[in-house]
Amino acid sequence: MPTTNQPTLREQSIFITGAASGLGAALAGLLAADGANIVLGDIDGAGAAATAALIGAHGGRPHAIGFDVGDPAAAARAIEEAVDTFGTIDVLVNNAGTDVTLPIAELTTEQWLRVINTNLNGPFVLAKHAAAHMRRSGAGHIVNVASTAAKRAWPNASAYHASKWGLLGLSHALHAELRAHGIKVTAVIAGGMRTPFLLDRFPDLDAAILQDPLTVANAIRSVLLLPQESVVAEITVLPMRETSWP
Repeated sequence: MPTTNQPTLREQSIFITGAASGLGAALAGLLAADGANIVLGDIDGAGAAATAALIGAHGGRPHAIGFDVGDPAAAARAIEEAVDTFGTIDVLVNNAGTDVTLPIAELTTEQWLRVINTNLNGPFVLAKHAAAHMRRSGAGHIVNVASTAAKRAWPNASAYHASKWGLLGLSHALHAELRAHGIKVTAVIAGGMRTPFLLDRFPDLDAAILQDPLTVANAIRSVLLLPQESVVAEITVLPMRETSWP
């Protein structure tokens, strides 16, 4: 039976990057249904606005921001806009990600930096500015969506692996540093999902071996609903037929 002390997401201000599609969109809709105020960030501003419109049509309170997480100034402005819109920031979900699938002989410096800026530098900047607001309230939660690519390696993905291994390390470092301020930090090791991120780039991939992004979204929701006295520092969510995990 629910109790008055049971954690709730109602009226929580939750900022999700990469929210125009895939896991970000699924998570935005799920948490909005819990009564959370959702900030949807994405480099695809029109896509973020469209997802926000769907949430609003179902009674949610969304706010869309089109910005590039790899641009430090834009990332800092986005956090301030989120706080200006809803008065605070309770949860940050660093979900935006990109990849360039090429062997190192063909990968350009510009492509390498694009992946690192989006997948690692962006989460650092967003977490830095979000944590500054969270410290004032003595609570908050930062969720970093990593990948099985943070635990294993395969050819032609050096930038992606470097960024995701780095994001996992950053997440655990922030967990150690910020828990003294009442701020939780969780790394999510997500296995392959049926999202445009995979299916648009690899059309021959068997979607049947992948998992529904809503499943991962539900796992993140469960972590957010833990009592304040507990934190999950790392969670792994895999499809039963995951091919990148032994």
